[in-house]
Formats: sequence, structure tokens, C-alpha cells
Amino acid sequence: MEALRQDDPRRFGRFTALARFHEGASAVRYVARDTATGEVALITAARPELAGLPAYRRRFQAEARTAERLAGGWVAEPLDTGEEPKAPAEGPEPLWTAAGYVPALPLAEAIGIAGPLDERALRILGAGIAEILSRVHAAGAVLQGLAPGTVLLAADGPRLTAFGPLGAAASAEARPGGQLSVRLGYLTPEQIEGKEVSAASDLFVLGLLLAYAATGTTPFTEGPAEEAARRIAEDEPELDAVPEALRELITRCLAKDPAERPTAGTVAAQLALEGAAGLARGGWLPEPLAAAVADQEARVLALDVPREDSEPEDTRTAPEPEDARPLPAPVDGPASGAPAAVVPAGDGDIGEDRGTTRFLNTGPRPPRNDRPTTQLALPHELTAPPEAAPAPAARPLPPALPGGPTAPRQPGPAHGGPAPYPAAALPAGPAGPGGPGGGPMVSLPLPPAPAPAPDPAASRRTLLTIAAAAVGGLIVGGGSVAALGSEDTAVATDDKPAPKPRRTLPGQPPEPRWSYAHPASESSPLTAAVWRDELLVVTSESQASAVDLRTGKRLWQRADGAKGQAALAAGADLVFVASPTEFLWLSPKNGKVVHRERYTDAFGDLPGLAVGRPAGSSGPVVWFTGSHTVTVKAPKPKKGKKQGKDREVVQAHFFAYDIVQRKELWRTPVPAGRAPGAPVYRVVGDRSADILVRQDAVSLTAAELKAAKGKGSVRSFDQKTGKLLWTRSYGAVSPEAATAGDEDGSLYAAVGKDLQAFETDTAKPLWRVEGSAGSAFGTPLVAGPLIHTTERSRLVGAVERGSGRLVWRRSTEVPGIGNAPSLTLSGSEKTLIAADAVQVTAFSAADGERLWKFQDIGSADPKGATVSASYRAFAAGETVVIQRDRAFYAFPVA
Repeated sequence: MEALRQDDPRRFGRFTALARFHEGASAVRYVARDTATGEVALITAARPELAGLPAYRRRFQAEARTAERLAGGWVAEPLDTGEEPKAPAEGPEPLWTAAGYVPALPLAEAIGIAGPLDERALRILGAGIAEILSRVHAAGAVLQGLAPGTVLLAADGPRLTAFGPLGAAASAEARPGGQLSVRLGYLTPEQIEGKEVSAASDLFVLGLLLAYAATGTTPFTEGPAEEAARRIAEDEPELDAVPEALRELITRCLAKDPAERPTAGTVAAQLALEGAAGLARGGWLPEPLAAAVADQEARVLALDVPREDSEPEDTRTAPEPEDARPLPAPVDGPASGAPAAVVPAGDGDIGEDRGTTRFLNTGPRPPRNDRPTTQLALPHELTAPPEAAPAPAARPLPPALPGGPTAPRQPGPAHGGPAPYPAAALPAGPAGPGGPGGGPMVSLPLPPAPAPAPDPAASRRTLLTIAAAAVGGLIVGGGSVAALGSEDTAVATDDKPAPKPRRTLPGQPPEPRWSYAHPASESSPLTAAVWRDELLVVTSESQASAVDLRTGKRLWQRADGAKGQAALAAGADLVFVASPTEFLWLSPKNGKVVHRERYTDAFGDLPGLAVGRPAGSSGPVVWFTGSHTVTVKAPKPKKGKKQGKDREVVQAHFFAYDIVQRKELWRTPVPAGRAPGAPVYRVVGDRSADILVRQDAVSLTAAELKAAKGKGSVRSFDQKTGKLLWTRSYGAVSPEAATAGDEDGSLYAAVGKDLQAFETDTAKPLWRVEGSAGSAFGTPLVAGPLIHTTERSRLVGAVERGSGRLVWRRSTEVPGIGNAPSLTLSGSEKTLIAADAVQVTAFSAADGERLWKFQDIGSADPKGATVSASYRAFAAGETVVIQRDRAFYAFPVA
């Protein structure tokens, strides 16, 4: 952090700049204060010479949107975005974003102060970044925003401040014709070979970053700078100085073959099973860094807002930071003669799409000039303004802020920072921006700026996916370059057809058939259910509504269905909904009430009956509990005694009701549950002669819990009469244990960390499947000859019903703890969907292959309410509907 320079902006919207925080290749970060509220913010402001480029502006704005979508956890909450209008003569409009200020040091600066990090700090650093990458990759995107200058070390954990190539650039400059030249700081083997980046590329860079944090240097430093690209592509990393416990994991991250690298979720779990935040509790920074962070915070809080007419105390300027200087290029131009790719001033808008953005081949080829790619045939309205102003000259370093220590130099090759590195670049000319000599340059087209994620009806949460980039990027191949605009039109330099874009990446979910946002003007959904694979019926506090499963369009809403607890098919032509006061039969076409049965009429002998949520259903039969209060008269007192008081007693019943014939089949008295009275039942087995029922532990009375002595029980009720046949306990199965039964007479229940099968009628143990340490099984899903299993440790699997043989077991690769994922099978039973509070993971039900992941992690409005609801999945034929709070997405599945 250093004092403001003479030419630094003083105001960014409502914020007043206080000091320079960090200078990067494409932007400068400032500490600023909202003069109205006193709120301290970190401003990221684009360099003026770049802000005038349309390509840069779109990329900058796209990376800002990515930051908004990832806000929370290790990403600071965004506060504002600025693009203040200016007169044309005053130059380009300022381009900046503001995020909440967190006292922290850039990783490169921290290494320069205290040297390499210890093992615990490395685990926290790596786990925190991997958690962010896991969220990005689950949405099918690639970050490309990691570098020593983009990672901050705060008192409670790491922070990431860059969300794309611009933020992590080692150099960026405007070129003639409105073109943008960007040189990346870290390069991967696949980029050197001219292949596409993927989620695995982020893991390679994470490996480089962790190796640097562990040793103070990069693992491919030894040797001439001009051979650095070859070393990355061919040599094994030098990791002897890395802590032994982490060496194997970092080695895997640095594998040459992207397929051999671990996923971000795996890295996060292996580094800190309890999560980075859990491991960082109690502090994690070495004492010198903790002191430096505290000192920085004190100095920031002591900074006064400068007067508008004041000048900086020292107008001297600083040289460009080491990590921002472009590496010198060879005298004869780019390495291997690869042509320089440029970013035109087109309309492309989001992250890289593998089918449309191609890395230029950097292998041995005859030298070529870059005219075929730099001279794009673009529509006139897409071209940029005249050549941007040149970058400012180097400046001497200013003094430290008043009252603070001397600002440490940004670590570089000569003082503990990253060694010279081959850079992915868009060179400025034959000799490169750094002049002759130096290390190799690899030509690389900057990926198209991220396209806006689908935003269903202005939903708070949005789908972050890069599939939309297929209509917004560069197509490079066969000597042809085309710029695609928002109207899906391309203008190419020759007549060769553009390659057909691939619509998905490995692990990326398929494009949703539709998305639907429950209106913000209405209360949040309470329940959702699929009706005959035709409608998605959603109930809320105010109404019931229906969404067409083919189109995602809402067809109707009905206030009568407010607070509904179920949406079942009552025959072929009616939707059954159970409200708090009545049963309703609605028309699927328009929601009109065709029949209604008030509880006061249907159960007239049970005045004041309160119906609980359905326990289960089978065909036209629905089972539910209900309770009502009766007054029990006090007995007549004995002579000379006072009359006792009447008592109010809760009576509960278990019901079977035919929703097609609209009549009660039977009722059975059952013990009342914890207040307000109706026990919460769940049907865990539907057999030909009886149904098996578990009572949720939360509805057991204190007396029942005491009598159970830590054991749960299952009740059997006769299918025809409702008579209670028996109540049994099974081994050490607790009242809270997840349980499911099948039609063949077996019961499957969680016992400690294991899953155990019992013979239902005798309670005889049949087999046991061992679970992971410290975990517990969730509710299994019975499907044909298999049982699909789920664990709190985020393991999902399949077990043979008869033998208990484990068929497969896979991780959802979601770090953290919490409830086990809930399981849903597609209509064909070929795809298994696991949904939890973090993401949705699709597996092949037969062999456990992970097919794709999905996270609804974005936000169009960063100031909107944070969504913490778990995901839910509903199968409907060849579609699975994913819900998170108000947002619904329909994905095609096998």
C-alpha cells in the first residue's frame, strides 16, 4: 500500500480514494471510503489507456459479473460498479468496481515479508482457492484468474480478487486498431501445445501457486529463460522444498496430462476436510504477516479523506511492478512463429467456449506473420476508437504512507517472487512489448468475455454457464478468424466454414430446456411436485401455481391452494392438493377448483382436525396423520373433595384416503406427537399386505424418547384395515437414523457410520456396508436390484440389495459437512441425481460415472438476498427439474 500519485483519480462514484493498494498489469486497486457512510472499500480501476477499448471494457465488466456471482466466502461482496459518463474530449469513461475492504496482503507481498508459508497455512490457502474453483467448475466455467498478485491473505483466510485473464495478466496493452494484447503470468502444458483450457488448467495453475507459496519460487525455475516453455511442457516440477505431506497432491495438480489432475473439490477435501474456514479458526497467518495485516488495517482506518483541492505530498511516481512487466520477446518475434491472436471489438460477452475459442498451435511450425489474424473483416460499428494513448513511463518508487513502514517491493525473481515465466501472450509486435531478448512468448487468443447467464425472470440467482459463449467469441482455425456478434452473425477473412461450436464441456451440465423464476412479488415456494410428467405444481403461502414442464411457462395460479402440502395425480385429469383446511381437486388446464372437501365436513366426528403433511402415497391412496383436541371431563369428586378441572387432551389418528373416490378408507388411533399434536410419519415401505412407517424423531415426545432408550422403531399397519400389526426395533438403529424398506421384506438403515440390512419381519441382520469415518448414511433409494446410497461425507454409491456387495461409490466432490445429499432417479432410472446445499451432481446409475455438476451460484443483483436453500430434484420423464428457492431449471437426462 502506498500514497496516491499525482495522476491517480480521487473519486469513484460515491467513494473517495485514500491510497494505492496494489498495481497490476491491467488495473490499479485503491483503498477508498464512502464519505457519506464511512464504509471502506477496495476499488479496482482499469488503466485509462485500456479503458477505451471496447474489447477490454466487455471483458472487465464480464469479470466483474463473475465476481458478483461468486460473492461470499473467500470472495468479497461487491458494493458498486462505476462507468461515469464523460465528454468525448475528456477521454474514455472511467471503468471500476468496488468491493468490501478486507485487511489483507497480496500473496507475493506476504512471501516477500515472511518467506514461504508453513504446511497448515498452505492447506488453508489451497483449500480456500479450491473451494472457489469448485463452484466455478461445477457451473462448467474456467476461472483463469490465479496469480500471486490476485490472491490476498486476510486474518481469517485467503481472498481471491481476479476472476479472469485480465486480473491475472502479467501485461496488458492497447494495440493499433482497438486490439487488446494480454500476456498471462502462468502458463500450462496444454496452452504451450496450443490446446484448449479447461477446469484442469485452473488446477495446474493452483499447483504452481501452492508450490510458489511453499518455496518462494516456481517449480520450473532452473535453466535458461528461453527454455521455460519446454520445461513446463516436458520437465518434472522441482518440489523438494514443498512439505512432504503436500508434495504428492501438488505433483498431481502439476501433471502434464490434464486428465490426471485432481478436481478442485478433491483438492479442497484433501487439504482441509473441515473446510478452509474450519481449519483457519484461531488464526492461520505467521506472526509477521498477522502483524502486517493488523498494521495495514490501522493505517487504513487512520487515513483521512483528502481535500478536493489538495495535492499528494510527493508527486514522484513508481516503476511498474515486477509482476506487471511484460517479459521480453525473442528478436525474431513470437515463439515458433505462432501468429498473434487479437481480441476484436465485437459483442462477445462470457467465459471461454471450447467449441469457439481455439488456442493457436505453438508447436514447431514455419514462421508466419500475424496479418491474417490482426486484419479482421469486422463490421464498421464494431471497430474500436483510434489508437489508445501509450502506457505511462516508468516511475521511481514513492515514500511509504505517513506513519507506516516502507512499502515492500512486489516480490520478483530477484527477491523471492516468481521466477521469469513463459507467458501466454498477445504480442504487441515482432519483438514484443518488452523489446528483443528474453524468454519465449506463446501466442494465445484471449477467451471471449463471459456471456450473461440465463436469468429467469430477473431471479436473484442465475445459472453460471459458458455454453452461451458459442455466440460470442473468436473462431480461429484453418487461416480463418471470425468475430461473432450478438446477432449470431460472423464476418470471416476467407470462405472456409467456421467449426461447429461444442455446447458443453466435460462435467458441464447440459443446456437447460428452460428456466423459471418464481415471481419475487410472491412468497417463496413451500413445496413443489411433478404432476403426470406434464406440470410442475408449486405451492406457497399465498397460492398454488402450475408450470408447463414442456416450456417452463406458468399456466395458472390459484389462491385456494395456499400453503398446500401435496400435489398428486387424482386420476388422469385432476390435481390433488392438501391445504391446511381442505382437500382440493384442481383442473390441470386452468387451476379451477373442480371439487373441494373441507375437513370439517369429511371428518365431522373429529371437530377441529388439523391434518399433517402426507406420510406417503401409492396410486390413488394417500396416508397422512391428523390431530384434534378433546375436553376430558374431570371425574365427580368424592364427598368432601373439590371438583377437579377438566383437561384438554390431544388425540391423533393415522388415515388412509382415496383421492380418486374422494373417501376415507380407514383411520387408526396413534399416540400424539410433540406439540402441536400430530405425529410426523413417513412411509418407508409399501408392501402388498402392510405399510411400514417411521416417525420423525422431532415429533416424538420426551417420554417416548426416554422409553426408546436410544433405539428407533418401525410400525406395520395393515393395508386394508389400518390395524397396527406390530412395532419393532432393529439393532442399534436410532430414532434419527435414515431408513428405507422394499417390497421384498428387507429394511435398510443407517447404523453408526455404516448401512445395515435387516429382515423386516424378524429384525434379523442380513449384511452391512461400511461407511466413511466420521460420516453417516442418508436415506437410501431402492431401485430394482440395487440400493443407491448417500453419505454425509458426500459419497454416493450403489449396493446390491441381496448381498450388500458394493457396486460403485463416488464422491460429489463437494467440500464441507452437512446433511447427506438427497437422491432422485430419472424416469428411465439410468441417471442418479444427488442434491445437497452446495450443488447437484448427476451420476450414471449403473456404474457411477460422474456425468455433470450444476450450481445456481450467480446473482444478477449483488445486493439481493442471499440464497441458502438446498437444491431439490424432481424427475419427469426425460427431464429432471432442479429447484433452489425461487429458481427452477429443467435439464434433459437419460
